[in-house]
Amino acid sequence: MTTTATDRLALVTGATGYIGSQLVPRLLKEGWRVRVLTRHASGLHGHEWADRVDVVEGDASTSADLDAAMSGVDVAFYLIHSMDGAADFRRRDREMAATFADAADRASVGRIVYLSGLHPADEELSPHLASRVEVGEVFLAARTPAAVLQAAVILGDGSASFDMLRYLTHRLPAMVAPRWLNNRIQPIAIQDVLHYLAGAATLPPEVNRTFDIGGPDVLTYRDMMQRFASITGLRRRIVVTVPVLTPQLAGHWVGLVTPVSSGLGKPLVQSLVHEVVCQENDLAALVGPPEPPTGFDDAVRDAMRHAAPDHAWRNLARTGAATAACAVVGSIASDPTSRWYRSLDLPPWQPPPLAFPIVWTALYADIAASSAATLTAFERERRTDEARSYGRAFGLNLILNAGWSALFFRAHRPAVAAVGAGALAASSADLVRRAGRVSKPARTGLALYAGWCAFATALSAEITRRNR
Repeated sequence: MTTTATDRLALVTGATGYIGSQLVPRLLKEGWRVRVLTRHASGLHGHEWADRVDVVEGDASTSADLDAAMSGVDVAFYLIHSMDGAADFRRRDREMAATFADAADRASVGRIVYLSGLHPADEELSPHLASRVEVGEVFLAARTPAAVLQAAVILGDGSASFDMLRYLTHRLPAMVAPRWLNNRIQPIAIQDVLHYLAGAATLPPEVNRTFDIGGPDVLTYRDMMQRFASITGLRRRIVVTVPVLTPQLAGHWVGLVTPVSSGLGKPLVQSLVHEVVCQENDLAALVGPPEPPTGFDDAVRDAMRHAAPDHAWRNLARTGAATAACAVVGSIASDPTSRWYRSLDLPPWQPPPLAFPIVWTALYADIAASSAATLTAFERERRTDEARSYGRAFGLNLILNAGWSALFFRAHRPAVAAVGAGALAASSADLVRRAGRVSKPARTGLALYAGWCAFATALSAEITRRNR
């Protein structure tokens, strides 16, 4: 019996991730039937292909769920990686890969295709990159033939490695950076990655090996930043490299400057410590090269064509200016040296006067930076209405903030000021809630502000009680 294109069934794990969500429509276009394994089917909503695939709800670490997902499958794509900071991630990755390989063997799957990381052969690898290699070795040792594709920086809007490149270049006109910026890298465009992944599914069963995949350009990370700047109309970046910036510190630095979290930035930085250049191009000979292969410049243009604009500096300028105005108004309204204030009976747990300007200066900087990060994150995800709503809530919060000083110090109305402080605390908690939808670091920063506002509310209420 001859197998037609529509008889072929592909299982895609990690289908809601950056690679998987684009691989699914590519496979559908090429005539595959597609099944996806996902923990929650609701996570597929919003993908235009969601109603064209077979969905199995389950966990890729559970044998029973994998048995159900792999029934009748011709090729299984493994696009799952642990990018968290937990100490046992390497063990978890190995165990999950072994469970997946065993299920493929039991179901007589025709092939496993796994996307790993490009790496040198004779160097000690970072833990995350070493884990990728170990997962590939698990698949190559299985009875089911495997194709382990090894790629370096993937160029595409939404790729974590591309986002790191983009935001570092865009947000830092001058930087002090680690020496690995001078290492050679062979990046690859997302469309070429998809070409090779889909092509690997058609390899003959006797092929069981790793394949290096890369684009036509070999560049240093510094070169990539300068070319990105040129393509996107930015001035040439000033980059000074130093030997003392460790991958750990650089990962935290990436987390501060870009939307890429520190937990994800650390393994990305660690992978760039090595020179990652293809040692062979055998997959192109077996499945055919992309026609034509996408160069770095074209890949950047394609990625930026539909990328959401980055208004981080504009948002910081706006939130900073608004917060500074609030601080000035509040400072003018406050008069802790007045005779009226000195006549009040204050609780013994009130902080010393010197603490307030120090704390509030830090908190003003915190809410300006955290709010700018929140607005930028909403815009990056094209959640324009939520960004506008947050902006209004932020403005109301600053009005309540400055208003408390006027009610307390100028109007001499402690009871009304206590109510205003309560409203400010509630408003601050609302900002924490809104920021938490899109940015955990911003939520944490705003939580400090909300906590202080809650303390200020309790202090205002106690002053009111003591001075009726």
